[in-house]
Amino acid sequence: MSRLTPFTSPLMLGFDAMEKTLERVAKGNDGYPPYNIERVRGGMAEEPERLRITLAVAGFAEDDLDVTIEENQLVIRGRQTDTEERDYLHRGIAARQFQRMFVLAEGMEVLKAELRNGLLSVDLIRPEPARMVKKINILVSE
Repeated sequence: MSRLTPFTSPLMLGFDAMEKTLERVAKGNDGYPPYNIERVRGGMAEEPERLRITLAVAGFAEDDLDVTIEENQLVIRGRQTDTEERDYLHRGIAARQFQRMFVLAEGMEVLKAELRNGLLSVDLIRPEPARMVKKINILVSE
């Protein structure tokens, strides 16, 4: 029996890459670090929509974090190095690594990334897409 997904509809052409991306993102979600996604209101009604992703990354320094866009995905990675210089009596805070991926819609742009008080905020903007209608000529074969 084959698996049915929304992308198997005969009306959804060329979305197989998106389906694979969504499957990969769903598999790589372990819940760490926790995050929020919020809509940021602009001052003007005609401003494009802004979103902010905020990750709780306490203990990570700026050099430990990497924010990149790979194809249509925002990828945030954290790598802490474990220093051998310390002699712990109790260790409850582990040096962890993480990778968090967000699939971006066509046209989404990253405005900035900011680290403050253990929170990494990434601001995104979604410009209004241009409405386009294209006439396709029909060739008549004789």
